[in-house]
Amino acid sequence: QVQLVESGGGLVQTGGSLRLACAASGRRFSTYSMGWFRQASGKEREFVAVISWSGASTDNPDSVKGRFTISRDNVKNTVYLQMNSLKPEDTAVYYCAASKVVHTTRVNEYAYWGQGTQVTVSS
Repeated sequence: QVQLVESGGGLVQTGGSLRLACAASGRRFSTYSMGWFRQASGKEREFVAVISWSGASTDNPDSVKGRFTISRDNVKNTVYLQMNSLKPEDTAVYYCAASKVVHTTRVNEYAYWGQGTQVTVSS
């Protein structure tokens, strides 16, 4: 069992930056792939970033590539999402999640989810 708590969301202007954090508790955090997803109002939840258990491998969709960076600290049991050059279309609730499936981008392959943190980008 893994419990996840996100923090760091808020209101930012276009072009600004935010750093989200996801603190994990429970057993063997370092054995899970960790992902970030987002869900805008009226839309489906979508993949934003994934990082392997070791942190050696990451991936992002084209919509955020070059702007969003995922990282993890397995000593602190925390995963981060650094978001730069934010756009109004990045506005959404952001969720972190844990999966035993290696490096997956699929929502249904993540077993554990946080409660989400709101990110709002004003134009």
